[in-house]
Amino acid sequence: METITSPSCNTATLDPYIPNGSNPWDIIKINHVYRRLGFGASQTTVDAALGQTPNDFIDSIVDTASNTPPTATPFWGYYNFNNFSDFETENPEYINNWFIQTGNDFISEDLRGRIVAFWLNHFVTGIQTYNYSPYLFQYYNTVQTHALGNLKDFVRAIGINPAMLLYLNGFENTNTEPNENYARELYELFTLGEGNGYLQADIVDTAKALTGYNHWNEAGGTIYFDNSTFWDGDKTIFGQTGNWGYNDVIDILFQEKGDLVAFYICEKLYKYFVSPEVDVDIKANIIQPLSQTLIDNNYELLPMLKQLFKSEHFFNERGLGVVIKSPFDIIFQFINETEFFYNNEVMGYFLYFAGQFGQDIYDPPDVSGWQRDEDWISTSTLTGRWDFFKIYLSYLYDLGLQNSFVDFAKDLTNDSNDPNFITQVLIDHFVSKELHTITDYDVATDIFKWEVPQNYYDDGLWNLDWPDAPYQVFLLLVHIATIPEFQLK
Repeated sequence: METITSPSCNTATLDPYIPNGSNPWDIIKINHVYRRLGFGASQTTVDAALGQTPNDFIDSIVDTASNTPPTATPFWGYYNFNNFSDFETENPEYINNWFIQTGNDFISEDLRGRIVAFWLNHFVTGIQTYNYSPYLFQYYNTVQTHALGNLKDFVRAIGINPAMLLYLNGFENTNTEPNENYARELYELFTLGEGNGYLQADIVDTAKALTGYNHWNEAGGTIYFDNSTFWDGDKTIFGQTGNWGYNDVIDILFQEKGDLVAFYICEKLYKYFVSPEVDVDIKANIIQPLSQTLIDNNYELLPMLKQLFKSEHFFNERGLGVVIKSPFDIIFQFINETEFFYNNEVMGYFLYFAGQFGQDIYDPPDVSGWQRDEDWISTSTLTGRWDFFKIYLSYLYDLGLQNSFVDFAKDLTNDSNDPNFITQVLIDHFVSKELHTITDYDVATDIFKWEVPQNYYDDGLWNLDWPDAPYQVFLLLVHIATIPEFQLK
C-alpha cells in the first residue's frame, strides 16, 4: 500500500508568481532559485537578478541551460580497446579526468549541471560495472544532450547507450537467452514506477523485443544491432501484439502508458526541485497539471519545467529550506557562494570528500540511485561535512589565500566593523531562512570575536583589516558549517 505523507504546508498553486508588497521579489527568492536550479551563486550574480522580473529570470536560466552545447568530446571519447597505447594506465586516468570534468560542469553550469545530475541518478549506471572511459563519456554525453529535450527521445537513446547496455545486461540479452534486467528497470525505475501499469508478462516480452544489441566490430567500440541475435516472433506488450523491436517498445510505452510516464517523471522532478514531501493534494493540484503540460507538449520537458519554476508554488516561503543538501550541494554551493579558490586538483578532492559523505560520482549504490534527503545525513556523514570545511578552509589558509576570507566578508557587509552585523550577514548569506533565535546568532558572534578584547569593538578600533580578522572569519565559516540550517536549501 502506498504511504501518503502528511498534508504539505505549501498550498500555493501553479499560477505564475507575481511579486507584490507582501510577497516581494528579493534576494531570498533569487538565492532559492540558484540553490535549487543550480549549485548556488555569488552575491554579485544574485544582485544582478534583482533587475529582472521572475518570469524573465526563469526564462533566462532555463533557456541558457537548454542552449548550452554538450561538453566537448575528449580525444579518447570514442576509442575502442585497440586505440589505447597502455590501457591499464590510460583508462583510469581518463576516467578520473572525466570525473573532474563532470564536477566542473556541475559547479559552473547552473540548471544544465543540476538537471544532468538528476538524470544521472535516474537513468542510473555504475562505473564499477563497465569501468571503461569511452563509455563513461558517451553516457554523460547522452544525458547532457537530452537532459532538457524530449523525454521520449531521451528514453529511446539511453537504453542503447553502451554504458547502459553493459550495466543492465542488454549486451547479454539475446534470442537464445533473453535477459529481463533492462526491461524490468525500464518500467519499474525509469518510466512507470514499481508495480505501476505493467505485468511480468510485459517484462518478458519486452526483454525479447530488446534483443539484438550484442555486437561490436572491435572490443570497446560501438555496440550495434544485429538481427542474428534478435528474438524474431510475435510479442505482446501492453496489449499490443506484433514482432516488436526496440523502437516499437518505446513507441508502445508512450502510446499506451504515456499518462503514467508523465506523472511518474513529474513527481520525481518535483521531489528533486521542490520538496521530498508529496501528499494527495500536491499530486492532484501540482503534479497532475504538470504531467498534463508534459503530455500536451509531446513530452518536451521545457514547458513543464518553466511552468513549475515560475509558479507561486515554487517560490512559496514554505518551500524554502525543506531539502537536505546532497554532498555535491554542500560543497559546490559553498564554493559558488564564496567564490573561493579551486582548480582541477582541488575538484578531485571535492569529489573524494563527496564520496566520503555518500555520493561517489558515477557510482550510485544500486540501480535505484541515491534516495537523497534524509539518507544523506548520519552521525558519520554529518561530522564529515563539518570536518570538510575546516580542512578546505585550512588548505586555503596554508596557500596564503586567507585574505580571500576577509575580502568575502568585506564585500557582503560593505566593510562593516560591527561584529554582530558581520556575523548575521555571513550566516544569512548561506541559509535559506534566518536562524530560529537571537541566541543562535549571539553564539556565532562570540566565536567570530575570538580573543580580541571587547573594548576594541566597543571603541571602534577593530575592523576587518585587523591582523587577526582572516582567522576570525575562518572560525566563523567553520562554525556556520555546523549550523543545522546550513544543511538545508
